[in-house]
Amino acid sequence: MRIVAGDFDHPNVRALIETHAATARAQTARGSAHSLDRSGLRAPGVSFWTAWDGEALLGIGALRRLSPEHAEIKSMHTAETARGKGVGAAMLAHIVAAAREQGVTRLSLETGSWDYFEPARRLYRKYGFTPCPPFADYAPDPNSVFMTMALERTAGSEMDTQ
Repeated sequence: MRIVAGDFDHPNVRALIETHAATARAQTARGSAHSLDRSGLRAPGVSFWTAWDGEALLGIGALRRLSPEHAEIKSMHTAETARGKGVGAAMLAHIVAAAREQGVTRLSLETGSWDYFEPARRLYRKYGFTPCPPFADYAPDPNSVFMTMALERTAGSEMDTQ
């Protein structure tokens, strides 16, 4: 598996971004889906990556800077055919490493509270994310789960926390 900067013009990438947005809307109450579309993923302060196995697109993920010290994981999605094969963990490790390289000391995320999102919440908990109050422009929402993790300032293993 290789993780590279996302090519927004690649048809498979466009399709997976659209699938992610459609799935998030379908699996979340109206007004509670916060996934980024292509224009949101292209915004300043957002880094976007894709995971590949040869020519097969396995997943996508993004990092959005909220401040010099705080960033948010966005648009993590694994292709249906690649689920359960470690793609999410690999993308998460890549995003955490990129956040550290950018000097981020707090990494947060918002995901759904519905059963569909339990595998994602389990993955985030496994790697040290803990529940937190809403951050940035988010408001309290029973359909959302907010999580955060403090990152060490010094180089270490990709998933170390302080």
